Amino acid sequence: MKYFIETYGCQMNVHDSERMAGLLEQSGYDPADSDRDADLVIVNTCSVRERAEDKLYTRLGELREMARETGRDPIVAVTGCVAQQEGEALLKRSPGVIDLVVGTQRVKMLPLLVAAHLERRTSAPVIDVTTPYDEPSFPLGITRRADPVKAYVTIIEGCNDFCAFCVVPYTRGHERMRPKAEILQDAREAAASGRREVQLLGQIVNHYQAPDDPACDFPALLAAVHQVPGVERIRFASPHPRHTTPRLIEAVASLPKVCKHMHLPVQSGSTRVLKAMRRRYSRDEYLATIARIREAIPGVQLSTDMIVGFPGETDEDFEDTLSLVQAVQYHSIFSFKYSERPNTLASKRMPDDVSEVEKTRRIVALQQMQRRIQWNLHEQAVGHTVEVLVDHTSRRRGWELSGRTSGNTVVNFPGDPSLVGQLVRVTIKRAGPNSVWGEMEATAHAH
Repeated sequence: MKYFIETYGCQMNVHDSERMAGLLEQSGYDPADSDRDADLVIVNTCSVRERAEDKLYTRLGELREMARETGRDPIVAVTGCVAQQEGEALLKRSPGVIDLVVGTQRVKMLPLLVAAHLERRTSAPVIDVTTPYDEPSFPLGITRRADPVKAYVTIIEGCNDFCAFCVVPYTRGHERMRPKAEILQDAREAAASGRREVQLLGQIVNHYQAPDDPACDFPALLAAVHQVPGVERIRFASPHPRHTTPRLIEAVASLPKVCKHMHLPVQSGSTRVLKAMRRRYSRDEYLATIARIREAIPGVQLSTDMIVGFPGETDEDFEDTLSLVQAVQYHSIFSFKYSERPNTLASKRMPDDVSEVEKTRRIVALQQMQRRIQWNLHEQAVGHTVEVLVDHTSRRRGWELSGRTSGNTVVNFPGDPSLVGQLVRVTIKRAGPNSVWGEMEATAHAH
């Protein structure tokens, strides 16, 4: 049998899909080139944003249409956060399409659930979302990593913070830490398979405390991964501003393999809105953290997440957001219009009172400002020589390579495809809004 997985959402979802692929291949499945030649189609969903949810229902409609056109009727499984959140309600919205609904903690059961469905030879869908949130289980060596250069390694599942806008505690459960020994084994296995970059993932990654080593907090884990032979770069996502301690800042500054980039989600520039969001820091406290990071890590590049149109956000609050973005000078921003998420505190207690027109106006203004800042930062990089980890060839031009600096800037340059996975030095010649273009130094290796 052949399987095909489509993934929506965050890096954690991408890694969940890699785990599912590994489990299926261990059970005798082969990957399919497309949904049209697959016996099993898995849609791995995200419910953090409304648009990601809407994509699922559109996609299920397309799969129904495909079955009508081709006469092929693959098993359709919905996994991930929407599966966990909606459960049986999914079947009402998309009748006759879904065969399996698999919750976030039941990924490891996927091959058995498919087998059970086939054995029953019945049209009744299998729904498995009810299991209590158990300890994170990641069978070692089974993940089928999709990226040849970088490896995702989850260190925490779930979240205890209950920010007012966020659905994650309801779809991924309370916070559970993976053992340090297991994480290091994952990193060693990734390095042995040729991956040069390890990305540590967690809902609040810097909350990590090893269950098998009481002395190991997140900075200590970074130091331990740093010692794994073959790992050239370490990234992590996403830290919470409140837990960005001097020890963490010092670890990023002092460990050469840890990338000089921090993604520090702020969500709003207004202290009043931050309080309503239950972020537990003020605008001034966030800016003080940024100042400490910049002082300790020269040349650090920063990125963030931002929500506009949160319930009760006034024009003045939004101006606070713009002024914070101007002050921090982020290298990139992921910005979203607020949308009500099921079960969240905001959906229960706060009317969604900012109009769609106003949300659009605000996000356009924010993105225009960020585009100017980004372009300006990229212009400042022209003439500098940077170290780039080559991660792929250009989709449009086969002779062009693409990679990232330690600070996470995308650099495009001419070069041979054999350099994918290598560290090279590139002199930046030209700037664009989203990336820069350069020329490689004659000596390819920059170890």
